[in-house]
Amino acid sequence: MAYTEAQLAALVRGDSVHKTVYTDPEIYALEMRRIYGRAWIYVGHESQVPGTGDYHTTRLGDQDVMMVRAADGRVHVLYNRCPHKGAKVVADGDGCAGKFFRCPYHAWTFKLDGSHLGVPLKQGLEDTNYDPKSPEFSMRRVARVQSYRGFVFASQSADGPELEAFLGGVRSSIDNLCDRSPTGEVEVAGGIFRVMQRSNWKVFYENLHDTMHARVTHESSFQAARDEAQELGEMPFELHIMDGNGEPYEFWEKLELRAYPNGHGYMEGIFNPGAAERDPVSRAHFEVLTQAYGEDRAREILGMNRHNTVIYGSGSPHTVFQQFRVIRPVAVDRTLIEIQTFRCKGAPDSVFRRAMLYANVINSPSSNVMPDDIELYSRCQEGNATQGGEWVSMHRYHGTDRSDEQGLVSTNGTSELPMRNQFQAWRDYMTQPVAVPVAMPQKEQACC
Repeated sequence: MAYTEAQLAALVRGDSVHKTVYTDPEIYALEMRRIYGRAWIYVGHESQVPGTGDYHTTRLGDQDVMMVRAADGRVHVLYNRCPHKGAKVVADGDGCAGKFFRCPYHAWTFKLDGSHLGVPLKQGLEDTNYDPKSPEFSMRRVARVQSYRGFVFASQSADGPELEAFLGGVRSSIDNLCDRSPTGEVEVAGGIFRVMQRSNWKVFYENLHDTMHARVTHESSFQAARDEAQELGEMPFELHIMDGNGEPYEFWEKLELRAYPNGHGYMEGIFNPGAAERDPVSRAHFEVLTQAYGEDRAREILGMNRHNTVIYGSGSPHTVFQQFRVIRPVAVDRTLIEIQTFRCKGAPDSVFRRAMLYANVINSPSSNVMPDDIELYSRCQEGNATQGGEWVSMHRYHGTDRSDEQGLVSTNGTSELPMRNQFQAWRDYMTQPVAVPVAMPQKEQACC
């Protein structure tokens, strides 16, 4: 069916959403234009393209794009398409194009900002409408590109808020991740995990701040951690981070959940390895930050404890363990998750090793924890495809959310405020006119 704005709005109620938001391919196609065609979406980190010609391929919704660093040091985001026959200019992944891009099909070449450079056998084009200066014969650039502390975002819409305004309150999570480096800089390191999930992209966002599922979904892993710790006579770090999911409901009820405009928010941390006096890794980290910022500021940085931050449409940075789970829609029932781990420049190597350990134990495809979630995401997708009901409940503590100058805050840590906030943003996006990608002048196409 062709949805009207009124019909799309009716799919979201204050305390529930209709299951078709997860299962209808037509709604998914609209999301790719109205959400991913408009919002600021995380493309990658500047450290992934350190030198001239370095590129990193990714997706903006259903669009294949690449982030590339040009000779002047600026970062551009281009659609991965040659204007001749439409071939992808570079294969998926990271690499270096050198001084220019060369299409592997017919050897059309392009400057690193995407502009047309040349074609072989020009004499066959002399009496045609071929114009090397025309945008028609260049690689198309994404409308807007901006960076915040090295994190590069792109928007396919020429209109809309600037990046910092769009991020709003979650800027502080990116700030804290970077400030955990004594130089204020981080870099992607240690490789990237990729996990394909058999579920709609929105399910993952909801689960990030779902405090009611942890002790149920992850019972097998936290119980195994406790059994192993009992045998060892101690609770080492790799077991401690699994054990955290087994806290009683009273613990989860005390956590704070924050919701900001545009679907963003964060969940208070369930444990804080950054406490300055807790362990040798944290003490060493505290010492280098104290040298860089002073003791009070160092304590403030390591004391910010956020378990998951949601940047709606992009994914979830985790400040304490220096990672970014990038969420990429693939189909209405398929979602690709990329786990990027960051090294805090100038911090002790043990801080990075701890971040890598956390990623391996909790988030990797072979971890003891993530498979629990993936199984349940798939069950949600399959269950919502049946005729067993029409609406998905988001009733917990509905009507009790408190507002302040930044947004909304939960009155109970088991509230479904984050889910309701995400679907408020979803409804706002989906009931606005379709955004059309626009090619912008070169000077507005780069950052950094």
